[in-house]
Amino acid sequence: MLNNKLTKAVRLAIAYGAASTAVFATNTFAAEEGAEAVERIEVTGSRIKRTDMESASPVQITSQEEIALSGFTRIEDMMNSLPQIEASETAFQANGASGTATLDLRGLGSNRTLVLINGRRMQAGGVNSQAPDINQIPASLVKRVEVLTGGGSSTYGADAVAGVVNFVMNDDFEGFEISVGGSAYQHNNDNKYIQGLMDKKGFEYPKGNSGLDGSSLDLDITLGGDFDGGKGHAVGYITYKKQNELRQAARDYSSCALDGPGTSCGGSGNAVVPNFYIGGLDANGGFNWDDYEYWTLDSGSDAFKPSVGNSYNYAPINHFMRPDERFTFGTFLNYEINDHFRPYMEMMFMRDRTTAQIAESGTFFNDQYDIPVNTPLLSDTQRQQLMDRFGLGIDDTFSTYIGKRNTEGGPRASSIEHNAFRLVVGTEGEINDNWTYDFSMQYGSTSSSEAYLNDFFGPRIKTALSANDESCAATAGCIPYEVFTYQGISQESAKALTGVAVKNGVTEQIVIGGYVTGELDLTVPSADAPIAVVLGSEYREENYERITDEVYAQGLLLGQGGATKSLTGGYDLTEFYGEASIPLVSGAPMVEQLTMELGYRYSDYSTTGGVDTYKVAFDWTPMDDYKVRASYNRAVRAPNVAELFSEQSKGLWGGNDPCAGASPQLKQEECARTGVSAAQYGNVSKSPANQYNGLFGGNPDLQPEVADTMSFGIVAQPIDNLNFSIDYWDIELEEVIGSVGPELTVTQCALTGNSAFCDNITRSGNGSLWIGTGIVKATSVNLASRHWEGVDVSANYNAEIMGGNFNAKLIGTYMLSKEYEPLPGTPTANYDCVDNISTDCFATPEWRHTATFSYDTGSFWTAQLKWRYFGSVGYDGTTDKLLEADGGISSQSYFDLKGSFEVNDHVGVLVGVNNIFDKEPPLVGGTLSTNANAVSGFYDSLGRYVHASVTFRF
Repeated sequence: MLNNKLTKAVRLAIAYGAASTAVFATNTFAAEEGAEAVERIEVTGSRIKRTDMESASPVQITSQEEIALSGFTRIEDMMNSLPQIEASETAFQANGASGTATLDLRGLGSNRTLVLINGRRMQAGGVNSQAPDINQIPASLVKRVEVLTGGGSSTYGADAVAGVVNFVMNDDFEGFEISVGGSAYQHNNDNKYIQGLMDKKGFEYPKGNSGLDGSSLDLDITLGGDFDGGKGHAVGYITYKKQNELRQAARDYSSCALDGPGTSCGGSGNAVVPNFYIGGLDANGGFNWDDYEYWTLDSGSDAFKPSVGNSYNYAPINHFMRPDERFTFGTFLNYEINDHFRPYMEMMFMRDRTTAQIAESGTFFNDQYDIPVNTPLLSDTQRQQLMDRFGLGIDDTFSTYIGKRNTEGGPRASSIEHNAFRLVVGTEGEINDNWTYDFSMQYGSTSSSEAYLNDFFGPRIKTALSANDESCAATAGCIPYEVFTYQGISQESAKALTGVAVKNGVTEQIVIGGYVTGELDLTVPSADAPIAVVLGSEYREENYERITDEVYAQGLLLGQGGATKSLTGGYDLTEFYGEASIPLVSGAPMVEQLTMELGYRYSDYSTTGGVDTYKVAFDWTPMDDYKVRASYNRAVRAPNVAELFSEQSKGLWGGNDPCAGASPQLKQEECARTGVSAAQYGNVSKSPANQYNGLFGGNPDLQPEVADTMSFGIVAQPIDNLNFSIDYWDIELEEVIGSVGPELTVTQCALTGNSAFCDNITRSGNGSLWIGTGIVKATSVNLASRHWEGVDVSANYNAEIMGGNFNAKLIGTYMLSKEYEPLPGTPTANYDCVDNISTDCFATPEWRHTATFSYDTGSFWTAQLKWRYFGSVGYDGTTDKLLEADGGISSQSYFDLKGSFEVNDHVGVLVGVNNIFDKEPPLVGGTLSTNANAVSGFYDSLGRYVHASVTFRF
């Protein structure tokens, strides 16, 4: 058996998930007398099979053991703990949740992260997401996860702008294994700051030990083995997961919604006791914003009174973590007929159901209601108030915008279901002694449905407010909406005003492709190994269909923020690609091995035409145990179906209007450019919920994005027990597909007066961007550029101590720049998100790492301690007073402790606690929160996480 340093390093990489392994020249593998050949493997980044796990492009490897010891039963949680990945769609989202779990490599967006299973791409996640849903991947069957950071389009095609995440499945598993596990959260509620804010408001909140909550149950069954005398191998799996819900009322720090500054418990102007903008009609029949009142109801009389501080704490009823029930099964089959024909099949199925609950619906000041003064819905006192205040007669009409929370009708809920199916059939084999082939056909489909329940149905509100004409009486089930009577709304009348919206959809992906790879009878004179190449072709078809009912399509539910239109579209492409690994020098002084890698792919899209991607990389081994590597990749991403074809429609954006409030952030002359008159300046009301109207949608004229990615690094094993890698990477993206952030649009319009910004702003009659017709347009366009750069560091140390094996591993990322240029020629709009959090910047620390220390006794137990570190994040804004006072978010450290026990050959037990010190997530104000006053899913959100599992092997 070959037993050199490289094979030891490879074993360490597989056993401990080393990010780097020592790499040696290929002549290290020159066949020894009687030695066995070292198996060649395919590592993410190239289809050329290698004898080591290091490529010229940096690849981070997470092993099966690391995944198991993490204790996470959601693969998204494990992946989001890696320093290279930012939180994207997670279980900690409720409002607007897609129900999927997606990966966002480098923070460039999940649509720029290519996700593969065994080197083949996954299909889109369903009706709510164009990105792959990794929920369908069984964590128990993942052999390793390979993360290629920085380009991969020439090898795998589009979407690999930020890089590639490849889940390598354990398709050679043998035996029968059953694993049963459970997990839950626990937290001590003692946040004096936010408890004090809630005491001032009289809000209820939990105190002390939460007990175990947010529990989950997991069952994994895996069976594998040879058949037909060893010619074939089959692996089958079944998994079941049930995650219980956790609402924001379960934690004191999430029991009220902080306002934008984070200095008080905010809420919504759509309150339990309604608020009203009331006025007469202007000359055009619209609401007269020059003369109006902001009133509410008086509990002690039947009159209106000025509304001061009347808001609703909508936080407690919202989901902090959604309930989820998931069932998956699948199989991996391989069969060898002969050396030339080895067919294989992969089949995976998932059914996932989740419910995203948020606070009750409301009228949301959405519609202008014109109501006769003589309506029986008003009391005589109220009627006289209107006549006296606005000079109206009994036969006149007044106008109102209503803010009433439907607490009588219960919370809104989005019931989401996904059914994902993926099938790969193919064959591989030898053509001759030097050449092999791989041909496959792949079909992936995700059907999904969503029913949005218990939201206010706009037309019914209008009918129910028409109590003095025949429309309500003539409408079956109509009950007059007694919104002007204090506590006058019954559960029956509230339920009669709600509706259901339904959307269904399916995504389909068809991939047919194949390649040949082998060594040419050609060697560079100064090298001792031949040139290896790959030649291949691929046809891919992507189809997407989302069908919405009339309720969604017309935006008839008031809590949706706008219409959701049906969307049908698709595209196909044909690709040709090639790779070459060219050994240039071998066995020279300071050049044990120098290899150049080349790659090229031509992609012809039915929507945007032909594009070229290519790469060049160098792999230099100056001496044993050291390697220097460098790579350049040209990557592209063609616009997806939603970006191209989705209809433009109204929605909501979270943030801040810098021209709103009694003391606007911007000057009067600046706000005038955004449409605020001198009279309105200082009188434009802020949205209590920090939500404003936006116009979003696709653009059929979009062109592909183009990225240049570069990396340069060193890999070394200076001593037998230590290996490390340091890689600098740089990603420059042009013609970015996206939209200018609505808040940035308003700010830049105010500062520059540039029509590219100002033309996208429409304010309502009172200057608002959240009441009536106020809106900011933010549809998809090809923007200017983005520039990311940083340094990845990894190290792995292994030693024998006291008869056992000690291993220490570090993975870290230092971010140098994360620069956005929203529009060319507007330098004042440029910004850098490193060490910054804002409405335009996801929290991005300069340094982030995980350090893992494990000890294997070699007998029956193993212990592991993990340190997850997030560096501090600055804040240079003025809205969030909470962060302004602290100078941003301080550094965060979380410690996880695990113990693994092999009771005997057939029974293993794993117990652990993540975040053992019960550290809370850092609090942020309402404009920066992704959920529950925190950057949820990125920082630990729910406190201490305890888990245990038992595995039976037969």
